Amino acid sequence: MAWAIGLEYSEGLSRPVPATAVAMVVSLVLLAQAVKELPIGTAYAVWTGIGAVGTALLGIVLFDESASLARLGFISVIVFGIVGLHFVSGQ
Repeated sequence: MAWAIGLEYSEGLSRPVPATAVAMVVSLVLLAQAVKELPIGTAYAVWTGIGAVGTALLGIVLFDESASLARLGFISVIVFGIVGLHFVSGQ
């Protein structure tokens, strides 16, 4: 989430924001750690899902993006998908 929000603040990396690069590296390191314990499909789905949900919610809070009922509903579908995938993966 941090590096995705950093992309907004850096205007698509056209203005350097060093914390964005650090967040990217930390994010990949955490994914690598997750893959040691979880199947790659589950780990990647959770990693991208957390990023997507968190970034969408932060977009609502920080950038005044739409918080319509439909948008929040679809965000919740992603959350249920992540949780469901984790449960059926046996981890």
